[in-house]
Amino acid sequence: MDALIALGRTIPFAFASGVNLYATVAVLGLCSRFNLVALPEQFRAFEHPLIISIALAMYVVEFVADKVPWFDSLWDTVHTAVRPIGGALVAVTALGDASAGAHVVAALLGGSVAMTTHLGKAGTRAVANTSPEPFSNWTLSLAEDAVAIGLTYFAIQHPLLALAVAVILLVVIMTFATVLIRAARRRFWRRSSRV
Repeated sequence: MDALIALGRTIPFAFASGVNLYATVAVLGLCSRFNLVALPEQFRAFEHPLIISIALAMYVVEFVADKVPWFDSLWDTVHTAVRPIGGALVAVTALGDASAGAHVVAALLGGSVAMTTHLGKAGTRAVANTSPEPFSNWTLSLAEDAVAIGLTYFAIQHPLLALAVAVILLVVIMTFATVLIRAARRRFWRRSSRV
């Protein structure tokens, strides 16, 4: 059961890290620092005041950056490396004391989940940037923050339910991406057959 609880934190934390790494780290740090919930010992790494301060400062920067059309896509491009690495580190930390092999698996799984959610976020933002109004960016940004903060806190409280939510959301992201890729292929083949 301990392995399932660890997985119930690892996947949702990695999912949230791919959406907003800084919010995820800040929530983990604040919850641990102020004992808002009983967290396993391995989460003490997040409660250092410097880590919390940096995470909150970067969260504020990302909060503003995500509201500016096209700049949000530039921000996401830079974070194509940052979020998956952060997701892998958060996943390894969530695993706690385990074998080296388990840490490698957690890092690979965490990085992959974070990359999937990051690409889903970045792709959605790129599509939203084609809209002339700025409200879609603001709405998406606020929804992303709510998902990252909510899923992180939910995984702390209810790891198995959070795991189910994260898996369902991953399936939705993968299905949506598959539909978009198929539509792009059809468009490409139609254009190339006309030439």
